[in-house]
Amino acid sequence: MSKISLDVKATPDRCARLLRCLSSSRPCSRPAKNNASRALHFSASARVRAEPAVPPSTSPTSSPPPPPPLPSGNGNGKNTKWRSFLQSLGRVTLITLVTSTGVRRSIRACQLPFDESKKTVVVLGSGWGATSFIRSLDTDDYNVIVVSPKNYFLFTPLLPSVAVGTISPRSIIQSTRYLTRHKKRVVSVVEADAQEIDPVNKTVMVSDTSEIKGQVSTRSIPYDYLVMSVGAEVQTFGIPGVQEHACFMKELHDAEKAQRQFMDCVETAAFPGQSQAEIDRLLHVVVVGGGPTGVELTGELHDFLEDDLRAWYPELAGQIRLTLVEALPSVLPMFSKQLIEYTESTFKDAKIDILTKTMVKGVTPDKVVLQMPDKSIQEMPYGMLVWAGGNKARKVSLDLMAKFPTEQTNRRGIAIDEHLILKGAPGGSIYAIGDCTASQYAPTAQVASQQGAYLARVFKQMARRDALDAQLATTSVPEDIPKLEKQLEKASKLRPFHYSHQGSLAYIGSEKAIADTSIFNGNIASGGVVTYLFWRSVYISTLFSLRNRALVANDWLKVRLFGRDVSRQ
Repeated sequence: MSKISLDVKATPDRCARLLRCLSSSRPCSRPAKNNASRALHFSASARVRAEPAVPPSTSPTSSPPPPPPLPSGNGNGKNTKWRSFLQSLGRVTLITLVTSTGVRRSIRACQLPFDESKKTVVVLGSGWGATSFIRSLDTDDYNVIVVSPKNYFLFTPLLPSVAVGTISPRSIIQSTRYLTRHKKRVVSVVEADAQEIDPVNKTVMVSDTSEIKGQVSTRSIPYDYLVMSVGAEVQTFGIPGVQEHACFMKELHDAEKAQRQFMDCVETAAFPGQSQAEIDRLLHVVVVGGGPTGVELTGELHDFLEDDLRAWYPELAGQIRLTLVEALPSVLPMFSKQLIEYTESTFKDAKIDILTKTMVKGVTPDKVVLQMPDKSIQEMPYGMLVWAGGNKARKVSLDLMAKFPTEQTNRRGIAIDEHLILKGAPGGSIYAIGDCTASQYAPTAQVASQQGAYLARVFKQMARRDALDAQLATTSVPEDIPKLEKQLEKASKLRPFHYSHQGSLAYIGSEKAIADTSIFNGNIASGGVVTYLFWRSVYISTLFSLRNRALVANDWLKVRLFGRDVSRQ
């Protein structure tokens, strides 16, 4: 057979295209003829020569033919789609790993050490006011120590959802150290209770009240500035039996206790042989307090009943009763009249009893004594009683107030001035924010959060004032003195705290909510399903971190798909 030689002028574009065709799993746009019997050879003279393949038996010294191209699938593109999916999945996994590693490394970023030349700020508490203050404070100006019996921040507006299993308890808490590890300077976190405050010597005696204690469990911590944000306790008004027999809705363990007790009542009612009177008592839930907490808890209990208990306890669900007791003429007094009426009509449609102008006079293990609007006394059997009304000052606040008997005359809480300074505090060294104060503002999370942010700005201005004062005392340039004095005078003028009300929200059950929002110096009242979606969006955007938002959204999705868990721990 004669030798066939084919000369092709090889340009760079053609060579690159040929290489792509060889390395690709797809066929070339111009398939070569008789590829099975030909081998391609690239020469330095930029020519491509095709020659017939020599059988291995006739030419043992000849080089083996190149491997055949990868198969292109069955022709319908399934392998190509599968390969694209795997590539996309790999990219997403790589990005996730890199991002998560970057976030975790940022948490461990180096921080400035404790500086003895800086003033020390001791913050008592880890609630709304304290967390807002720490979050906004520039720790480059101060040494900060946080003292709290809880090492986490609790998103209290969603506690009623925890009480019925809509949201997991871990979804609405965030470690305080998550916040402090992102600050410029190291912030010391001490899990302890503040026992006593010495305003003269500027010290705080703290004690470890946890289950496990070390050799040292008490310590005195000095401060230059003290920020009181210890919150408040539940106000029982001295009514006998409330402290011993009622569930509260103040802390995380309160919501968990209410969930366990409610399911205990249901399971006990399902025990064989119970009398009808006992079943009616066990399945009667009484909520005392017509504020947002009491109303939202009642609404969540109604949803739990309708969405889940009717499926799992069909023989008992129709006998569960919900009663809301309020001493004032109406529930939700902070909302507009039309929203109050809308809430009451919604509860009526849901067969929830509302007893207004009704006062609790006593509580026994199985009955609550009520004074009705006509002053008559009635005993109401109950299975679970939830107390959601009123606040009172904690012992550490009362002890501090007792040291200033002339200025601190309000037993409801700490009296403060327009700059949030405790009245009577020597040198203005003690500040108080949040529910531990007695001011013209309601004890809400919104007020405490704004107070904390305001106080952080005040501390920033005070740091600038101190720096200008030191610079003025050491300056040797006479021309700079008037300028520094003017700046110092400006930095010494502190604006008073001004609360900006952003509106009120409350969930009332049946996937309905009410909202009183402030827009352009006016109020807009709304209620219904759309407001319920707005309520959810506001709460999820107000949560502390991206972790909390993801967990709460996941909890809502799980309840929507699978329902609430009715098992009892």
